[in-house]
Amino acid sequence: MAKAQKENIGVGRRKTAVASVFLRKGSGKIRVNRRDINEYFPSEEQRTNVRAPLEKLSLVSDYDIVVRVKGGGLEAQAIAIRLGVSRALVQQDEDRRSTLKAEGFMTRDPRKKERKKYGQPGARKRFQFSKR
Repeated sequence: MAKAQKENIGVGRRKTAVASVFLRKGSGKIRVNRRDINEYFPSEEQRTNVRAPLEKLSLVSDYDIVVRVKGGGLEAQAIAIRLGVSRALVQQDEDRRSTLKAEGFMTRDPRKKERKKYGQPGARKRFQFSKR
């Protein structure tokens, strides 16, 4: 029977995207929803967003990351994964918190879509007023 690896788990959220990040010692592979990161995220900026906490701490090739993410769009998912990776890294070593916090990786973005109100076409927009 194989020996169980020690893994750290971080949960990240952004808008309606929720990411569960599993951080294990390894060679730097990142898998998102059972696919390679290059296959899942078409934009280089999104891939850079996901790797940012590891690059900041110079740990890119030290960990394998397995991610389960759902909801939201690709951009929100990438930022949710970034938060999850940061939380998993801090869970492993508390001294990393100040470095990641200064970079803004430990802060959850609270902005969400505002709901549409009845009697108007959107959340804030009003129908055009006609006096006559």
